[in-house]
Amino acid sequence: MDIFGSWSLLVALSLFVHSPICSSDKAPNYSFMRDATESPTTSYYDYIIVGGGTAGCPLAATLSQNASVLLLERGGSPYNNPNITRLSAFGAALSDLSEASPSQRFISEDGVINSRARVLGGGSALNAGFYTRAGTKYVRNMGWDGGLANESYRWVEAKVAFQPPMGQWQTAVRDGLLEVGIVPNNGFTYDHINGTKFGGTIFDRNGHRHTAADLLEYANPKGITVLLHATVHRILFRTPGTTKPIANGVVYRDRTGQAHRAYLKEGSLNEIIVSAGTLGSPQLLMLSGVGPSAQLQAQNITMVMDQPHVGQGMYDNPMNAVFIPSPIPVEVSLIEVVGITGEGTYVEAAGGENFGGGGSGSSTKDYYAMFSPKATLVESNSMPKLSSAQPFQGGFILEKVMGPLSTGHLELRTRNPNDNPVVTFNYFQNPDDLKRCVRGIQTIERVVQSKAFARPPRSGPGASLPPSAEEFCQHTVTTIWHYHGGCVVGRVVDGDYKVIGIDRLRVIDMSTVGYCPGTNPQATVMMLGRYMGVKILGERLTKK
Repeated sequence: MDIFGSWSLLVALSLFVHSPICSSDKAPNYSFMRDATESPTTSYYDYIIVGGGTAGCPLAATLSQNASVLLLERGGSPYNNPNITRLSAFGAALSDLSEASPSQRFISEDGVINSRARVLGGGSALNAGFYTRAGTKYVRNMGWDGGLANESYRWVEAKVAFQPPMGQWQTAVRDGLLEVGIVPNNGFTYDHINGTKFGGTIFDRNGHRHTAADLLEYANPKGITVLLHATVHRILFRTPGTTKPIANGVVYRDRTGQAHRAYLKEGSLNEIIVSAGTLGSPQLLMLSGVGPSAQLQAQNITMVMDQPHVGQGMYDNPMNAVFIPSPIPVEVSLIEVVGITGEGTYVEAAGGENFGGGGSGSSTKDYYAMFSPKATLVESNSMPKLSSAQPFQGGFILEKVMGPLSTGHLELRTRNPNDNPVVTFNYFQNPDDLKRCVRGIQTIERVVQSKAFARPPRSGPGASLPPSAEEFCQHTVTTIWHYHGGCVVGRVVDGDYKVIGIDRLRVIDMSTVGYCPGTNPQATVMMLGRYMGVKILGERLTKK
């Protein structure tokens, strides 16, 4: 029986989860957060969540209301790091290649530079901050309860979502989109609606970023432990005498390399939940012996279950950006306005002279860490140069292909969870993705030629558009960091995100998604963490 079929039960459960059973901590002063070096060699919890990212933080906060929760994050804290917290420093964390960086760079087999999060809060600590819900059709197709989804979105928005300032550059792009027919004007809204709108942002009016880690303010401090610099090496299973494997613990190492073990307490409702991200979740399943048998054998990993779909169905939405120079400075802004074209593409904008790296001008590599088409361009330095005296002055208009339809795969490179796996996305393998990109670039061309861009400070001499939109799409494709898949619902996990064929193990994050939700997934991933936390607590209440 679907426990959410009854609105009375949903309301009662909601009241329970929101009930002030204890005082809460405020970010960044969490009493329950500490370095993994301070953790015991062995510990026991009702729930062990691997990955303190965009899904893991709201999930842990919710479950802590009525259970003991261990949240393991391989990175550090996002707080007191200006490269994370300041809007004007966007890009600095992405171009930081040090071992202490909150981002870990990888280059796909397609040759496109990309990054994965290595910090509490996950991608919400690194991204451009755009906040928008998934469309109602998407929610319906995913099989989610619309009422609980809306409640979960509101729970997230109360902590981390804001209305952006909507300055001249963003307003000009909005006016241009409306002029070329991306209508109606939907004003400011979190909703995903065809036309042109201003979406939300996780940056407040002071330009301060609010990440998924802020959702831990909802946690019961007595019911949760958050460990930083805790890298999970494998999931432990109990198999003798059972019809299928049962997950019962994890092995993780702290920053000194010391091994620790965390086990589930006795009880069939207790679970391990993997929320390690699109790369981390399928990678960890394989490292734990759950994956394609040939890959496990190649890495000499003992097989727990042959699951050929783990690491398959990897998607990354192609993004192409056009830089539009301005004769005078443009205000610093990240993604605020979006044109939802109804033709398979989204058109967005960002700009400002500090856009790539902070106070006194941006470096070439800061910009190309975000908008580089191919890794070879960065390494060979065969790209435009920037001087600190004259950084980019203007803004980017970019298009993102929805979906996408093209699909790739992930394979293990080594048995070390700190090493990036081998990832292929096969951009534009499906010709419909290329057609969508072409339509998006043509929309950008019309926007730049609109009356809205004939007036300074919005544009100026020197704005060049590609002679061939198809070639431009193929040669300048990059990422917008919305990659997903690898543990897709219906293949690796069921509709309740339980790993098929294994007990007491779920995966809840973007790796379970086969189609990107809306213009930016972060709102929906945070919602999903909350949504599934409420649902799991509901199961716990009804089955105890």
